[in-house]
Parts: sequence; C-alpha cells; structure tokens
Amino acid sequence: MGITSLGYQIVWATLASRSDLDVRRLFTDQGDPPHRHCDLFGLSLSWELDGPVLLDLLEDQRIPIWSEQRTDADPIVFGGGPVLTANPEPLAPFFDVILLGDGEDLLPAFIDALQAVRNAPRAVRLRHLAKVPGIYVPALYAPDFDAEGTLQSTKPIEADLPATVTKQTWRGNTLSHSTVITPDAAWPDIHMVEVVRSCPELCRFCLASYLTLPFRTPSLDDGLIPAVERGLKATRRLGLLGASVTQHPQFTDLLTWLGSDRFDDVRVSVSSVRAATVTPALAASLASRGSKSLTIAIESGSERMRRVVNKKLSSEEINAAARHAKQGGLSALKLYGMVGLPSEEEEDVEATADLLLQLKKATPGLRFTLGVSTFVPKAHTPFQWQGVRPEADKRLKRLGKRLKPKGIDLRPESYGWSVIQALLSRSDRRLASVIVAVRGTQESLGGWKKAYRAARAGELPAASSAGVALPLPPAWEQVVHETWPDDTVLPWEHLQGPLPQDTLLKHQQQALRAEPAEPVD
Repeated sequence: MGITSLGYQIVWATLASRSDLDVRRLFTDQGDPPHRHCDLFGLSLSWELDGPVLLDLLEDQRIPIWSEQRTDADPIVFGGGPVLTANPEPLAPFFDVILLGDGEDLLPAFIDALQAVRNAPRAVRLRHLAKVPGIYVPALYAPDFDAEGTLQSTKPIEADLPATVTKQTWRGNTLSHSTVITPDAAWPDIHMVEVVRSCPELCRFCLASYLTLPFRTPSLDDGLIPAVERGLKATRRLGLLGASVTQHPQFTDLLTWLGSDRFDDVRVSVSSVRAATVTPALAASLASRGSKSLTIAIESGSERMRRVVNKKLSSEEINAAARHAKQGGLSALKLYGMVGLPSEEEEDVEATADLLLQLKKATPGLRFTLGVSTFVPKAHTPFQWQGVRPEADKRLKRLGKRLKPKGIDLRPESYGWSVIQALLSRSDRRLASVIVAVRGTQESLGGWKKAYRAARAGELPAASSAGVALPLPPAWEQVVHETWPDDTVLPWEHLQGPLPQDTLLKHQQQALRAEPAEPVD
C-alpha cells in the first residue's frame, strides 16, 4: 500500500538520487529491524488517522517521541504530505520540522539548508531551517490561550522568524510519475503518471482542490508522453492519476496517442473523472485498454446541494455519463457522494437515492457502486468553519435501506471514524496528549473518546510548548460538531495556504447562498 503512493515514491526518489544521502524505506507493516543511527527520520502523512502511528515508529527507532526531549544525538524528525500541510498542530509536538507543500523544490532546499549547518548544535540547525520558505519548526512558534482556554494566536518566539509560514507550490512543466514498479504493490506492476495537479472545480469541502491550487497541467509532448514512454519500458500497465484527469486540455490527444497499435497490449486505467467529460469515445477507448469501470464524484443527488458545494454538474450530465459508459463498453460506474454537508436536508439525501435508482433503471446491465462518506471539515477550505453533523449517521443508514435491496452496491465510510478524522483535522497542539494516551487502543472509537475524556478531566500529562504546559483541550462538541464563528482564530492560521482566509470565508458565504464560485487563478 505504501509504495503505491505516488507522492511517497517521489519523496524517496528525490532523496535517493542525491549523492550526499543514504536513504532507507520503512513501512509500518513490514517488521523492518531498527536501522543503524540516522541523522534524519521522515514521515509522509496522507490520512489523518495515520498520524498516531508516528509514535510507534519513533519508539521502534529508539527516538524520543516528544521533540523537546531530543538531544544533539537524536535525528531530526521531519514530515510532510497533505495532512501536515493542512493542519500539523495536533502532531506538532512530535515533529522537529514540517515541510509545507509540494516537495519538488522544498525537499532539496531542506536538505541543502541542513547540510550547511550539519555539525551545529540542534537548536542552531532548527533556527536555520525555520528561515527557509515552506519549512515550519513548531518548537519556534508558541500558541497563546486566554484564561478560558481559547486560542488567541500562534506566533514565532523570536523576532527574526517569519510570522507566517507559506505552503510551497511546484510550478514546473512536469509532474510526477512512478519511480518504483513492483508486483508486490497494492496496484501491481503499474506505472502511474500524474496528469493534473489540483482541480479547477473548487468544491467547497475539497482539500485536494483548495490546498493544492493552482490547477496545473504538464504539456503533452514535453511532460506526459515522455513520462508514459519511460514507464512502458518496464510494464504494460498504465495508471493516469489526478483529481480530474479528463480536464487536462490535451487529454483527448493523449488517448488518441495511446490508441495506436503499439499500445494494443497496454492496460490503461484512470482515477476519478468529471462526469460532464464522459463520452462514448472516452469509455470505448478505456474499455479497449482493459478498463471495466469509470469513477465520477457527484457529491449529492440534489441539484441544490451540488450548487452549495459548487459541483458544477447537472442531473442530465450524470445520466449522460452512465449512458455513455455503457455505450462505450464499460460494465460498471462508481459514484462518490457525501452526507452531512452544510445546509443539507432529509430531502437532499432522498434525492441521492432517487438518482441512483433512476440511473439503474435507465441503464440496465450497468453495475452501480455508490461510495458515500460523512462530510469532514478540512483546513484551508471554505467549509473549515463547519462541523460534523450528527444526523449524518442516520442518513448513511437511510441510503443503505433504499439502495441495497435494489441491487446497488453501497459502500459507506464509518460515521464514527469520520468523527475521529474531524477531531484530528480541527484540533490544536492540545490533542497531542490524547494521541499519546490512545496508543494501544487507537483502533477503537471508544479508546479515542476515553483518552479525550481523560485529557479534559486533567488526568493526562499536558502537552507543552516552549516548556510551558498547554491548557486542557476544549469540549469534544466544540472541536468536532460546532460551526465556528467567522472570527475564530484557527489552529492553522499562522500557516498560509494558497488562498487567504477572507477569500475562503467569501466562498463559504457564497456556498450557503447556493451561489456559483468566482474563478481563482
């Protein structure tokens, strides 16, 4: 599973290609023996619920779990990936360094800066790194709380440090592609090529769009074709990846090129595509290259809810995508949706069930799968102020009652684990003591809630910042379920994403009025 992550592969290849580094890969399920002493220990996080595994990895490597307890003899512990770029604060006390944003330029800059002070004391190295754009050193930034335990600000502890740390964005002509192809991966023997990065649709909840702006597309001749050619020397299985691959301006040209006789034995699969771009020709092209299904995100069967989340997609376009998939020779259509979105009503959920049933009736013989999740607020998106809605649990079950008896494969994500995901995505550094306490029971929802109750009751050792103990964490309801006021100081406010807070707030206001989004460059 780990080596299937294209982001992980790029990080590893970037480091391994340097002559001044010796790099070893480490996976949580492989039982690797502890490595010899290292100078750097890094972790990439793509999913909030993976965060607590960091502590086990650190202990396995005999590294103190709290950054403030490490000495000059210990490695620099660094991390990156979308989870840490969005909101690193719950895990901040465990990291020495966090890299915010795309790694293509940032990772080499990090290593170069560290090599320049390699033999200096630990504190000197960290201060030097903190002045590199995109590098966040949590120990040098202190959260300030009022008497009631409300966050007031997070500021640097020294005057010559930047007040905000800005996410770094790769703007080169090429994107990423596989550097490791193996039969032992979750997707065996596949060469993955990143066709687009980010997404121009700007769905209000979507971290993959908002956090990774702007939308970027490599050129066909200089970027995509050379990347595909390189991988097809090693395998005949190709994966085209991106949040909305068919929105590459030359995607049709790419498929035409792949349609030549010399690629007859190549199996091609694509990640999620925009429903409005599905044509019989696209479906036929993919079917001829071994694909059996397409995946589209509809978010909701309700036209009103799609306007709320800025999903520029009509019911007719969804129906057309199903028809075209069948006409092109595909046998299945996978759809993704959500429940519990801001302003959602019962009738909106019923509209989702109605749409799926109508699709099944209109396109007999096409298998339908609906993957449905509970809305979870994400940092740096317009819905970051919104909370998880408790009624989402019943709405997931309602969809199951209506769809499963009709032969539609419903794959709901756990409401309970969505709540824990929200806890990790919205919290500040006070959650660190809970993450330590939940170890051993982190696979249990009850374990998380028990640890949080203990923290609230003052029964756990408090996390600290700059040697000062942090106050008790806020009420569970406040972190997970409440909609925060517009003027709330957010835990990640000192970390600048692609869009400023006032723009995100404007987008939220437009969403709740079901107005279309304004274009973003």
